[in-house]
Amino acid sequence: MSAGAPRSLASSGQKSIQDICHPLSAEESALNPGSAADTGLILPNGTPVDTSSLASSSSLLNRLQLDDDLDGETRDLFVTVEDPKKHVSTMETYITYRVCTKTTRTEFDLPEYSVRRRYQDFDWLRNKLEESQPTHLIPPLPEKFVMKGVVDRFSEEFVETRRKALDKFLKRVADHPVLSFNEHFNAFLSAKDLNKRQGLALLTKMGESVKYVTGGYKLRARPAEFAAMGDYLDLFTQKMGTIDRIAQRIIKEQSEFLMELREYGPVYSSWSSFEEDLHDPLEGVSGCMSNCSSALEELTEDMSEDFLPVLREYVLYIESMKNVLKKRDQVQAEYETKLEAVVFREDKKPPVPSDVEKCQDRVECFNADLKADWDRWENNKRQDFRQLLTGMADKNIQHYEKCLAAWESLVPLLQDKQEAEGETS
Repeated sequence: MSAGAPRSLASSGQKSIQDICHPLSAEESALNPGSAADTGLILPNGTPVDTSSLASSSSLLNRLQLDDDLDGETRDLFVTVEDPKKHVSTMETYITYRVCTKTTRTEFDLPEYSVRRRYQDFDWLRNKLEESQPTHLIPPLPEKFVMKGVVDRFSEEFVETRRKALDKFLKRVADHPVLSFNEHFNAFLSAKDLNKRQGLALLTKMGESVKYVTGGYKLRARPAEFAAMGDYLDLFTQKMGTIDRIAQRIIKEQSEFLMELREYGPVYSSWSSFEEDLHDPLEGVSGCMSNCSSALEELTEDMSEDFLPVLREYVLYIESMKNVLKKRDQVQAEYETKLEAVVFREDKKPPVPSDVEKCQDRVECFNADLKADWDRWENNKRQDFRQLLTGMADKNIQHYEKCLAAWESLVPLLQDKQEAEGETS
């Protein structure tokens, strides 16, 4: 892909949370090299990693991914998003994606499905999941709106980035032990016509927000466990924002440097045309600049298309998690208020009303589901950032290896020139 103008597209467990580590910090259980006397790394499953010989970071990544697979669950639902297509009508222009499903679940009438969906269909699904599963963390969708004139939403690069994000969204839902059995998710994957009512779904979502935000109940204090979650999310938001801002600045500077390199190389080539004695070395320098430009272009594209989207997904994930925390707080506040009203009644031993018991059940349900989803989110985050950072290291190594090889190819030309001058003298 070129770094220039974009191309157009062709027509449930529970665990206490105490010491929460930052996702970018070293994980001793997985990657701690130990003392100086240690000879290798130890994977979480106890498998030693030989570091006596140099190996690419991608080989280590494969070992780590294999370890994750060993601890994973047996899957019976596979979903992919592929084949984006542009549709042009008199009223609108939009992109659809083919959603392919393979499953052995009895809830589905067929073992395989292939349907086409557009972004608003994914949005409908997420709204329905939030509405029907309020106690669970719903994975985020990529942002719908883009700034006109800044990003071409029909460019090949943008559409591919969105396709990857939509694919990840569906995979996260499909891997969830509760969300994957939701009737709306089943309909999204299998129905030819969703028969969705977008306006009603939007109003329902707004109603749910108003219900939880303006319920009139004030929470005294979050339990320590959930307070730790909120504190961590605030810190994680700050870190992600800082990394995203610096990464975008690096990409901007790399793009500017790439433009300079592209102008720099041809200067040596044109110079060689009237320098007979220096023709070969100058052409060699020009070739080096060209190879370095290609390597830098690949590195910049990798950061734009692979690194930044993960950061942005987790920024959106944080907002989703905070929303679930707020809903849990409102349910707890409602329970505390109603229970307090019962306790302070004039009756000495008032019976506990059924609505108070229901509130208590809702609080316990929220707590259990939120803890389980938090554990799942932590596990996904650990794997995603380990893969992201290992991949980034691998891409940087490849970049500098290509640049080094380009300049090393120039050495024989300079040596030959020096030897020729020595023989002449």
